[in-house]
Parts: sequence; C-alpha cells; structure tokens
Amino acid sequence: MKKRRILLTALSSMLFTISFSQITERERPAEWNNLINGGKFMDRFEAMPQGKLSADVWGCKDVVPRFVDNGIESPTISFWGGNIIKGDDGVFNLFVCGWPENSRKGHMFWSNSTTFHATSKSLSGPYKIENSIGKGHNPEAYRLSDGRYLVYVIDGYYIAHDPKGPWIYGVFQFNKRGRRIIEGLSNLTFASRQDGSKLMVCRGGGIWISRDGVKEYNLLSDKSTYPPVDGEFEDPIVWKDSIQYHMIVNDWLGRIAFYQRSKDGLHWITEPGEAYMPGITKHQDGTVEKWFKYERMKVFQDEQGRVIQANFAVIDTIKWEDLPGDKHSSKNVCIPMNKGMLLTVLNTKPVTEATKKIDVLIKGENDFNPAKDIDLKSLRFGSYKEVNYGRGFTVSSVKESGNDLIVTFKGKNSGIDSEEFAPKMIGRRKDGKMIFGYAALPFVDYKPAILSATAPVYFKDEKQISVNIDNFGLSASPATDIELLYNDDVIARGTLEPIEPYGCSEISFTTKPEFIPLKSRNFTVRFIRNGKLIDTNNFVIE
Repeated sequence: MKKRRILLTALSSMLFTISFSQITERERPAEWNNLINGGKFMDRFEAMPQGKLSADVWGCKDVVPRFVDNGIESPTISFWGGNIIKGDDGVFNLFVCGWPENSRKGHMFWSNSTTFHATSKSLSGPYKIENSIGKGHNPEAYRLSDGRYLVYVIDGYYIAHDPKGPWIYGVFQFNKRGRRIIEGLSNLTFASRQDGSKLMVCRGGGIWISRDGVKEYNLLSDKSTYPPVDGEFEDPIVWKDSIQYHMIVNDWLGRIAFYQRSKDGLHWITEPGEAYMPGITKHQDGTVEKWFKYERMKVFQDEQGRVIQANFAVIDTIKWEDLPGDKHSSKNVCIPMNKGMLLTVLNTKPVTEATKKIDVLIKGENDFNPAKDIDLKSLRFGSYKEVNYGRGFTVSSVKESGNDLIVTFKGKNSGIDSEEFAPKMIGRRKDGKMIFGYAALPFVDYKPAILSATAPVYFKDEKQISVNIDNFGLSASPATDIELLYNDDVIARGTLEPIEPYGCSEISFTTKPEFIPLKSRNFTVRFIRNGKLIDTNNFVIE
C-alpha cells in the first residue's frame, strides 16, 4: 500500500467527539472503493453459527436479541479479551478476563480484572468458567514446546502444565539491546516460529524474540512496524501460518483495524482496506449485532495455521457509560472466518514481472473440491497490489492431479517482483462464496537469517567502536558486509562472517584519529549483501 496519511475529519466538533464519544471518523483512501470482494481482510468474516437467540438480556437495542450462547457472557460479569486453545482432550479452553458488572466504577474497573479459564465442547461456545487463574487484564495464551500453557496478562504471566492449574505467576525479562521501547510493554501478542521460539509484538509495534517463549525477550526493531497512517494504535494480534506471518492492529479511536503480512516477522507490508470495524457480527439471515466497539481480536487456527475463527471483546456503548448495575456490559464473541485455500506455485525459476506463465497447485480438502467448486473465470492471481483490485493473471488452462487442481495462469501485469514472498489468489466458488489464498514460492527462504546489532560502544583510548551482531533468524547467515554510520556519515566498513541461528559475533571498527563522537550519538548499522541493502539498525545514544 502506498504511504499516505489517513486524516481526522476537519469538523468543528472534533475535540468534543474525541473527548466524549471515544470515536472519530477516519477518512479512507479513495482507492479502497475499488477493492473487490476478498480484497480486504474484513471480507473473510462469515455469519455466526445459529444459536440460542434471546431478548431477555442486558444491552442496548442494537445488540438485542442476540445469540447468548456465542462466546461467553453473563449478567453479573463484564468480560474482556480472551483467546482459545484446544486441549489434548479435545476441549476448547478460553482464557478471558472479567470483573463484576456492578463494580463501583462500571467498565472502568477493568484494571482490577480477574483472568478466568472457561471451557466448551464447541469452538464457538457457549463457554463456562471452570476456575480463576489470578489477577490480570488482557490475557493471551499460548503453548510452549514442552506442552505447558502460558497465559500472558499485563505486567506478567501465569504458567501451568494443565489448563486446570495449578498456575504459577512469573514476570518476563526484556532486553532492549540499546533500542527505545515504543509505548511501553503492555498488550503483548505472540506467534510461534517454525522452531518453537516465539515472536512477540508489543503495544507500540516493536518486534521481540524469545528462544523458548519464557526466558528473555530481545528487541529487534528500532521503530514501529505499524502502517504509516495517523491512528491511535493498540491491541495488535500476530500469528503465523504455514507460509507467512500476519498481524492486525486496531485504531481504537477510529474503530478501524489494519492488516499486515511478513515473511520473517520483522519486515511488514500493509494490505489496503479495513481489517475489521463495527458490523462484523452477522447472523445467517443477515441480522447484525451492532456492537459499539470490537477490540482485543484473537484467532483460532487450523493445522495449517489458517484462521478459522476470530474472537473479540465487544461492548454495547462507550466504555465509561457502562455503569454499575445498568443495562450495559461487555462480552467475548466468536466469529467464523473463511480459512482460504492451500496454494503452491510450481514454477522452479523465480517469478518476476517478466514471467508470462505461472502454474499454481490448489490443494483439495475434505470440504473443498477445486475442480468442481471453483468458478474458474473468476480467479485472479498475482501481487496483492493487483489482485485486490480485480487485476492480475487470469486462467489459461487447468489440469486435475488427484484431488488437487493445477491451474495455469497467463497474462501481463501480475505485479509480482523480486520482493514478493506470497502472491495472492482471489475468486469465487460456483455458489458465489468468495475464495482466496496465498501461495508458497519454492524458491523463497521462509526461514531467513535475521541479523540484528546491539548499540555500538565507543572505546576512546583504543579509537575503536565495537558492535555485537546476533542472528535471530532460523538459518545461518551468509557472509555480510557491514557499514557503520555516525550522524549519517559512513565512518567504517567491515565484513561479518556467517553466524548460526541464535549465534552472536562481535565486530570492531577502528576509527580515524580525528573522530570524536558528541555526547548525543546517532549511530546506524547497515547490513549489505551482494551490493544490496538488507537491513538497517538505528541507535540514538545519549
């Protein structure tokens, strides 16, 4: 997506709106009007499963009647956040926080939350509280390589061998590595990497990695990875499927979320269109539960890592208008999602804009026969920059391969270039349902090396600057050239020998005799390979 600023509306009442309504309208880029169905993440939300419809419940008229057996709700507890892990026994475990609805501050009692463990035999609920884990807000749970459950809450975590407990409280250790933490360490979200290590995103959009998900988290990014737009960002959610990383971040003031993708979890692209916004809780007959706000999105994934359900904390009014003993409250809802297709590009040579023909294998599944189900004329394939707008390669021919379908695409302007790591397909089934998918490329390294420097250290007497380089990637790094800049001027160059995953190497640069750094030091470390800039690390040292 091209860099652009989404501006607040220039209404005279803007300050009043922000202060009292906890909402302001965001102006969308005009090009978003040209997105086709499937071009934005929000198109993947599907109708909620038919459930117990009731009008004898709390809530304003916009959310009554509703499915009271969807997710978790109670007339006596205000729920918030929460995500689901399927246990070894097949039971779905929801880790969610809440507080008494009649608390003296109403919703604003949230800082006194208790984190609960709730269960259900159905992914969409209803969930019933089994036990209390302990105090804490905004929980997110994940499993470690040894099978233990870890439930993060703001400022700490709980860990146990079984969802029923006992739970032991702990506190993460964070290594800034000479970088500035953006907006503090709260509302953390986690994704499992291929080797069982964890990638974490903090509230401000910083990227962190822990080798085991419990011990020290290391900061890799020196700036926010969020989209370059105006927004009051919080509640990131990150996950990984069999191909790539995904992230959604919410602009709580504008009630609009953005969708991003990454090959390595450190460098991100932003796709156009809303990731979610109010109005996504729909019944099969088209009825919409019009919750005022959707926050704390979490996902449930299938064996391939595809999202098949999203969970949200929802509230029917402005947070501070939810008062003790009134008709307002909050709950957790479950929304099914279009999981997408499993795709693989069969071309053995790198695909570029000059490529005229691309063969893509669409995998058949128990609930999907690509040869019989797909409207072939609707398919488009290429870069998201083209396909999301209905452009890209079209179908030239097809060939069945067992339960799978090999589709040959031909044309011009696929938009695929050397930076593409997962081209996209959009189309329709014959029944009209949207289909989409991202394709793995056989010539792309999905476990790349990730070189990351610590803050340079200047030794005045020796006239040397020392830099430690870590490899937080999952492959050994090839030999890499390094440039060291001071206040944008190159002051030294060197070559870094290969580093194994999680390995570290120290490189020292001898400075010129006349080099005297100021008290405030602006250093940059550049990584260059085969003449191409791979990455840049920036440091401001006071």
